[in-house]
Amino acid sequence: MPRVHPTAIIEQGAELADDVEVGPFAIVGAKARIGAGCRIAAHAVIAGRTTLGRGNRVFSHAVLGGEPQDKKYAGEDTALVIGDDNTIREFCTFNTGTVQDGGVTRVGSNNWVMAYVHIAHDVQVGDNCILANNATLAGHVKLGDWVILGGMTGVHQFVRVGSHAMTGGGSILLQDLPPFVICQGNPAAPHGLNGEGLKRRGFAPEAVSLLRKAYKTIYREGLTVAEAVESLRRLAADEPAHADHVEQLRTFVLDSQRGIVR
Repeated sequence: MPRVHPTAIIEQGAELADDVEVGPFAIVGAKARIGAGCRIAAHAVIAGRTTLGRGNRVFSHAVLGGEPQDKKYAGEDTALVIGDDNTIREFCTFNTGTVQDGGVTRVGSNNWVMAYVHIAHDVQVGDNCILANNATLAGHVKLGDWVILGGMTGVHQFVRVGSHAMTGGGSILLQDLPPFVICQGNPAAPHGLNGEGLKRRGFAPEAVSLLRKAYKTIYREGLTVAEAVESLRRLAADEPAHADHVEQLRTFVLDSQRGIVR
């Protein structure tokens, strides 16, 4: 049986795994599904059609599954899906999706989400990300895996952030941030490769060195974006052992609709 504090409200229809813990004055809505090992702290709200996987910790006053802050939203039955082993700290707000997109806001697994973070409608967050206090993701934003957003980072709607990228505190992202790149400022400007982060995650020294060359190709050689993309293609062909990393970077830049931070 779930351990539910007597002051908590579990609406009829909610599905809780047997070992879920729900703290004082928390509210779990009728369409919520909460997986094994989750802990819901005092005053937290799990609303809407929200699914939590295994082992998530939701701290006090977080509100997950609230309606989108989108004037086009008209009460459609959209969803929020959260993976496993996430830490979601105090006063975070995650909204459900909209029918104008896929209808689902998704947060992956093993993410560390600090206090007051806002994840808007239709956002897609990968795995192993760190979102520091007051980071704000507007609608339709996409984060890759291992992304780090510094405190008070603001991300414009439809912006993409590539895997292993990082922002400094207070950064404002108006364009896509390519994988492996560090940025800072308002508007954000590139400040080098996230080399230390890559080393910590087990990237071979040769791979990091190659990505430094790729970074210089985009940001230091005075090339247009089209010229940089072609140069990255040649670089990947010349260095097949770690070409997949360069190709990941090249494809991200090539596919950008908003342009990249540059």
